[in-house]
Amino acid sequence: MQVLPGSANVIGGEMCTVKTSGSIADHMAIAAPSGMKAAFGENPKRVYGSRTKKPITRMGIASIFREEMYRTKEYMEKRKAGTTDFKLGYEQLAKVLRKEIPFRIHAHRADDIVTVLRLKKEFDFDLTLEHGTEAHLIADHVAMHDVSVSVGPTMSPKSKIETSQKSWHTLMELEMRGVNIAITTDHPVIAIEHLLVSASKAITAGLSEKTAMKAVTSNAAKHLGLENRIGHLASGMDADFAIWTDHPFHYASTHLSTWINGEKIEPTV
Repeated sequence: MQVLPGSANVIGGEMCTVKTSGSIADHMAIAAPSGMKAAFGENPKRVYGSRTKKPITRMGIASIFREEMYRTKEYMEKRKAGTTDFKLGYEQLAKVLRKEIPFRIHAHRADDIVTVLRLKKEFDFDLTLEHGTEAHLIADHVAMHDVSVSVGPTMSPKSKIETSQKSWHTLMELEMRGVNIAITTDHPVIAIEHLLVSASKAITAGLSEKTAMKAVTSNAAKHLGLENRIGHLASGMDADFAIWTDHPFHYASTHLSTWINGEKIEPTV
C-alpha cells in the first residue's frame, strides 16, 4: 500500500510504499520515497479559505504550485553553481524535476485534471492522477498525456461538488483509450477491506472481470512504479499473493491465507 500525506496543502510532501507485514516501517518499505503528493481542488481551497489565506481559488492553487516549481528550478541551478545552501524542501522537489520520483496529484474535477496535465507539460515531470473522478468526461485528453489514474473512492456517497459526477464508467472510458487504471478505496474514506467489493461493483457496471482483477493487482503495481516486483506471479517476482475459498470477487468467498515474499503471514489481530 502507498501511504500519502493528506490533501490540505497544495504540496503535501513525500510518500512511501510498504508491504503490510512487519512492525518497523523501515523494513516494510519497498519504495521510499515513492512520490511527491500535491492536491488541487476543494481541499486546499477549503482549508486555506477558512483562514482567509491563499489559496482561496483554483487559480491560487495553480499559482502556488507554479511558484514552487520555478523556485525549485532556481534552487537546482544555484546548488549546481555552489551559490546556495542545502534546503530540504527544495531537495525533495528536485527529485521530481529530475524524474527520480513522480508527482502523485489529488484531482477530482475535469478542470483540475486539465490544469494538472498542463503543468505536467510545462515542467516536464512524471505524473499519476489520484481520484480522477471526472476523467471520463475528458478521457481522450487524459489519454494524450501518458499518465496512470487511480480511480476512486467510487463507492463513497456524492457528498461534495467534486464527486457529483463520479461513476464506475470512469474506469471503462479510460481503459478504452489505453490509460492504465487502478482502483482505490482512498482508505479510510472507504475501508480497504472493501477494495474487492469496489472491483466487483465495477464489473457489475460493465468493466471486464479480467480488467477489474488487473486494476487491483498488476495495473495497481504499474501505477506505483513497481510492476517489476509485485502485481502478478512470475519467476523473479516477490511472490506476494492471497488464497481464497472461491473467486475473490464472489461475495461469499473467504480469505484463507496471505503470503508475502513467499512466506505465509499470520494475522496479528
